[in-house]
Amino acid sequence: MYESRVVLCAASAYEQKYYFNPDFAALPQSVQDELKIMCVLFTEDVGGILSLVFEEDGHLSLEVTSHEGDGLFDDIGSGLKIREIQRTKQELLQSLELYYKVFFGDME
Repeated sequence: MYESRVVLCAASAYEQKYYFNPDFAALPQSVQDELKIMCVLFTEDVGGILSLVFEEDGHLSLEVTSHEGDGLFDDIGSGLKIREIQRTKQELLQSLELYYKVFFGDME
């Protein structure tokens, strides 16, 4: 279905908004809620923008960006928080990768 990277969800401390890709609406509501809480808390803690993006191979990446010159963005805290999420939410992240590969992956 997809031939390039696909955003699953994202949160922005700048706009105080959360985005969830409607293509993934079939995910259980509890998973959608957990993703929202995880993303929003991340941006509340360190600032910037957190995006969960599926790579072409189905790997789920956690990407953090910030506006240039943002003195409030915690770059060190961002890296620490990403590693914490990868450790504490490992099962969720792996399940999402499997879901993506099964339902959206290359069927060739």
